[in-house]
Amino acid sequence: MTTTLRRALLVVAVDTLDTPHHLDPAIAQATSATSDLLLIVLLSDTFAPTSPITRTDSWVHVQTLIAHIYVQASKAAHRQNNLLLNISVLLNNVFPDIPSDVDIVYRVDDSVSLPDSLSAIPHALLSSHPRTSSTSAQVIPSARPPSYPVVALGGTFDHLHAGHKILLSMAAWIATRKVVVGVTADALLKKKSNPHLLEPFHTRVEKTRAFLTLFRPDLEYQLVVLEDVCGPTGVDPDIQALVVSKETLSGAATIDQERARKGFPALQTFIIDVISSDSSKLDAEDTEILKQTKMSSTFIREWIASNGAHQAR
Repeated sequence: MTTTLRRALLVVAVDTLDTPHHLDPAIAQATSATSDLLLIVLLSDTFAPTSPITRTDSWVHVQTLIAHIYVQASKAAHRQNNLLLNISVLLNNVFPDIPSDVDIVYRVDDSVSLPDSLSAIPHALLSSHPRTSSTSAQVIPSARPPSYPVVALGGTFDHLHAGHKILLSMAAWIATRKVVVGVTADALLKKKSNPHLLEPFHTRVEKTRAFLTLFRPDLEYQLVVLEDVCGPTGVDPDIQALVVSKETLSGAATIDQERARKGFPALQTFIIDVISSDSSKLDAEDTEILKQTKMSSTFIREWIASNGAHQAR
């Protein structure tokens, strides 16, 4: 399929937190026809701040849902040899305020209404699989608070990719006031592979902030340089929750020890499991795709080096 469109928007209404396998063809079509930017907006009452299903209770279901969307889009981008396609998944109960400079708006259901700002942009309907009848995802209430005022996370966020965006999205998902992001200092990345292709600190910060603002514009974002394991969690008592991947879970224990030493309140740790190739949260097909698409900054830098694509978007 020849790529002719630079920027596209895919709008989909979802009525449950079930993994939306029926959307796979539409996601693949939209991704394959786009060269630079693909925004995927999922609309559901479940994503409303007033939803009876709390943000923390839906933690597993929401990360599994968005991971499936990202995995399907990443698979299609890999097939097009377009690893630098900027894919973002947004969760909203009403249509968000997003850039209107897209080339086309895709839908799978023409009953989904669009704002007037998009009325002049070409529209197209994409095909989807028939929905199979199944019981809705069972969300089990927990003893955790429904959300947390301030949530922290950290990472390199080099060549911001789907794995990063899942991590950032879920931190913003459970926050009500602020997300604190530690971004690894340039000096700590010198031993990374293809270091000449690493994005500088200010670029990584700008891209991370831009995504978070797009995902949850109502929150405050504090992005700081990360020069050790603890970062801001080791000095700021006004943080209640920490989001980590399975691979960085050991760092959470170090943070707990440091906060206990200083008399700070303990953090509630939330683990992102879906970006691990051995994830127990994804079905077998998505897990295999995740292994093949290799959502990692290291792999992206290798791809840039081998393809001569030094002008990363």
